[in-house]
Amino acid sequence: MTNRTIGIVGGGIIGLAVGREVARRFPDDQVVVFEKEDRLGAHQTGHNSGVVHAGIYYAPGSLKAQLCTRGRHLLEEYCAERSLPYERCGKLVVAVDDAERARFDALERTARENGVPGLRRLDGSGIADVEPYAAGVVALHSPHTGITDYVAIARALGEDVEKAGGTVHLSTPVTALRARAGRLVVSTAQTGAAGGHPYEVDRLVLCAGLESDRVARLAGGDQAPRIVPFRGEYMSVVAAKQDLVRGMIYPVPDPRYPFLGVHFTRRVGGGLEVGPNAFLALSRQRYGRGSFSVRDVADTLGWPGFWRFAGAHWRTGLDEIRGVLSTRAYMRSAQRYVPAIGPADVTRAGLGLRAQAVGRDGSLVDDFVIEQRDGVTAIRNAPSPAATSSLAIAEHVVDRMGLDAPRR
Repeated sequence: MTNRTIGIVGGGIIGLAVGREVARRFPDDQVVVFEKEDRLGAHQTGHNSGVVHAGIYYAPGSLKAQLCTRGRHLLEEYCAERSLPYERCGKLVVAVDDAERARFDALERTARENGVPGLRRLDGSGIADVEPYAAGVVALHSPHTGITDYVAIARALGEDVEKAGGTVHLSTPVTALRARAGRLVVSTAQTGAAGGHPYEVDRLVLCAGLESDRVARLAGGDQAPRIVPFRGEYMSVVAAKQDLVRGMIYPVPDPRYPFLGVHFTRRVGGGLEVGPNAFLALSRQRYGRGSFSVRDVADTLGWPGFWRFAGAHWRTGLDEIRGVLSTRAYMRSAQRYVPAIGPADVTRAGLGLRAQAVGRDGSLVDDFVIEQRDGVTAIRNAPSPAATSSLAIAEHVVDRMGLDAPRR
């Protein structure tokens, strides 16, 4: 019997979901996951708001729209099967004044075309019925939007890979990729027990998140799109005010950006958070407010697309700087949606990093981007709702890999 080895670079939720999907479909194949950190889900998987999206925002027909809908169903089923935390707490997307009605109407058309289940349009009194402390003139209520613990899901997926006979190597950064005799050679650094020697695989899937452009280039991928990291800071609402929001309250997003705006989100482990904002990050790996990496900054500044993007959107950048420097400025926009929660009612909490692909022309790449060449499948852009869509992305990737059953 001739078995294949399928390598996965990246131990976030997408890489682990792909590994699980390969193991399910092709149990004779050997899955090997390479993760550079000492734990699973260490970056975007473990630093997001835990929201399970219902498909409100995404361009009809896009990969995001298709895979978010499928992914939500799969994720809910998986959490039930593995007894993982999952709660349908619902979400309101609120227009606070008539100036936002045109954008709101366009968003509603998108959501309905995407078949968002249970979607309702609410007037002011309807908003109060769902979220008594929310302010607004009109809202969309999505009762199937939920919250979960994506790190717990990533760990469960890793267990699935290992129970199927696969291997998950932690503290094993990939340093080089090359072809040899019809196979792919994966070189790793000597940081963990499994590092420091090359592995040969038959197919390779790159799910490297914040490092996706760099790892894709190791495999001969194009320079574009380039990852420009954005930092998102969260505020934690004090216990006395947490019950003022029952589920989630979101603004109507600015269609110029793939970011959804500062919003109120409940956590499955308890508590209420506000955020995140979106500001240029100076490091792809560290989560302190003053984190800085010469290499990461040089990569950003050296990309022509960044300067084209910055030149077109510098005013928005100045607004974001105010929120970074001042809690009062940060909460000014959030308080439009829940006036009773102000700057005195929050404390600074954690922050996340978003791997945002930027084209050479300065465009923020909105849809998922998945490339294939010479036995390598590279996920080049997988921002929100990638965690929601992870199990569906895995199906899509494995479908595209063209893996027939191994010969016996």
